[in-house]
Amino acid sequence: MANAVLTIRPLTREAFAPFGDVVDVTGGAPIVINQGFAERVNGLARVDVAGGTGVVNVSLFTARVRPQPLSIHMMERHPHGSQMFYPLQDQPWLIVVCDDPQIPASYRAFRASGRQGVNYARNVWHHPLLVLADHERFIVIDRGDLSLTPLNNLEEAWLDEACLLELSTQGTF
Repeated sequence: MANAVLTIRPLTREAFAPFGDVVDVTGGAPIVINQGFAERVNGLARVDVAGGTGVVNVSLFTARVRPQPLSIHMMERHPHGSQMFYPLQDQPWLIVVCDDPQIPASYRAFRASGRQGVNYARNVWHHPLLVLADHERFIVIDRGDLSLTPLNNLEEAWLDEACLLELSTQGTF
């Protein structure tokens, strides 16, 4: 992937559909609950925990900015379940996905608003969390079955040559 530069696109449901779900509360119809003191938006993502014994894990990630230009050296995927990321601050962040880590043309980069999350479908190659400011926090929902160690629900593909993700040319950050 020498000299490959990914173009960052806005995150939309249609563009991201081959890789999973866009989690966006602005698109759902809120239901008034708790005697009118709260609203709930259902059906934001399809959590997949592959198999009958899977359980859901809810965790909090706090991320730091990676050195720029962003170099994509590794992609990962989770064979036993989906993995959802939802930001807790209203700040843009980045998503990089691909069909095959060894095929540069299969890579896609997206810019999510701070009100959009993603739910990577099971077995979708994606880059670990990419934020544009330090200490960005995300709720993460994924498989938490204790019978699976993190290593057998995580596959990593290290690239021979890095792909660069240039932010300065986008004009939207």
